[in-house]
Amino acid sequence: MNKPRILLVNPPIYDFSAHDFWLKPYGLLTVGGYLRNLAELSLFDYLDRRHPLIPPDSRLKIDRFGRGQFLAETISKPSLFSSIPRYYHRYGLPRQVFREFMAGKGPFDHVLVQTVMTYWYPGVREVIEDIRELSPRATIILGGVYATLCPKHARNQGADLVIEGQNLAPLWDHLGMRPDLTALPYWDGYKNLEVGILKLADGCPFKCTYCSVPQIHPRFEARSLDRSIEELKYLVRLGVTQVAFYDDALLYNSHHILFPFLEKVLSENIRVQFHTPNALNARFIDKETAALMVRAGFKTFYLGFESNAYEWQKKTGGKVYSDEFTEAVWNLETAGADLRNITAYLIVGHPQGNLQNVEESMRFAHNLGIRVMLSEFSPIPGTPDGESLRATVDLDEPLAHNKVFFAHSFLGGQELNRLKILYKQLNQMSSLLQQP
Repeated sequence: MNKPRILLVNPPIYDFSAHDFWLKPYGLLTVGGYLRNLAELSLFDYLDRRHPLIPPDSRLKIDRFGRGQFLAETISKPSLFSSIPRYYHRYGLPRQVFREFMAGKGPFDHVLVQTVMTYWYPGVREVIEDIRELSPRATIILGGVYATLCPKHARNQGADLVIEGQNLAPLWDHLGMRPDLTALPYWDGYKNLEVGILKLADGCPFKCTYCSVPQIHPRFEARSLDRSIEELKYLVRLGVTQVAFYDDALLYNSHHILFPFLEKVLSENIRVQFHTPNALNARFIDKETAALMVRAGFKTFYLGFESNAYEWQKKTGGKVYSDEFTEAVWNLETAGADLRNITAYLIVGHPQGNLQNVEESMRFAHNLGIRVMLSEFSPIPGTPDGESLRATVDLDEPLAHNKVFFAHSFLGGQELNRLKILYKQLNQMSSLLQQP
């Protein structure tokens, strides 16, 4: 009996900007791994910057840590964004490349599609349209963050089944399969792999008012240490040199989760460079933690700071305060971390921005000698901060969640541009001061 043919698709991104900070469809690859021995699998990742079908005349900038540019084309903006004086883009492999892939590899019995940001759904719609034309008998299953946060909207994109949250039972029932939950993610679907992803735990014990993690992973739960080490070794065998953690609370309960993992990495002499694109909670970066992380191979540290204003910190969840943040930076520098690779995430365009003191917060982080990255606030449905705006924002239209759109509408283009110019100037000053 022939195995069913299943295609996994990570769609292109439609947005004002996009940059590859170790962006991989980890959830989709995990599900694919569960099906590895039950189906004939294929993967098409539009955002794979090392894809063999990338046009040879493309020149994508990639830095020493594996971050870089996506292929991009300027496209027409949705009417909702008409007032924003910025170009809108489609990021990822050209649509024609996927059509050529389907001509050679298709048809398929089932296609699994996922995307992260809710407002990236135009890419999902593009993929579903092409699948319907090129593999009309395939059933299409849509999952991921978008499907979880906006299930009603997702059900209107043309998929046969929408998977909400972490309960995959409807997927297995639809496929008529009993998955192997011990199987490793389908990283072998990539032809050229330099960057890999790990998670040591799911969920987050904190309840920040702007964050959607409690809706996606309601409980904080550690994963198996042995399983995590096995995943890491598998990535290394496939040629991975850069590993990013997708944990939302990597440092929480670290003596029982992160520490044993890193001690195992050191004892077994596993050599990779680790990165933390999801915000680390600086409260937990004491001297011991900083020293172990640096020794085990951590190279970049993205710290959730958001604001140095005490009232704002307290009102949005009290995750970390300015003195704790300062101590964390000092501990990392003392342990040997390069200040040029430590970045403070700061929210801009938050509806309580009057309490936030964005400019003062940027200068505070800059004076610590680290870099600053502005992250525009996105009004996510189901979060306290997002729901507080429902009367003025159409949360049922995911395009309205777009961080550039909301920040531009809330702050005004002139103020938003002023803050962005300032943070770039501060980062340039830091780079010049830290040159040998």
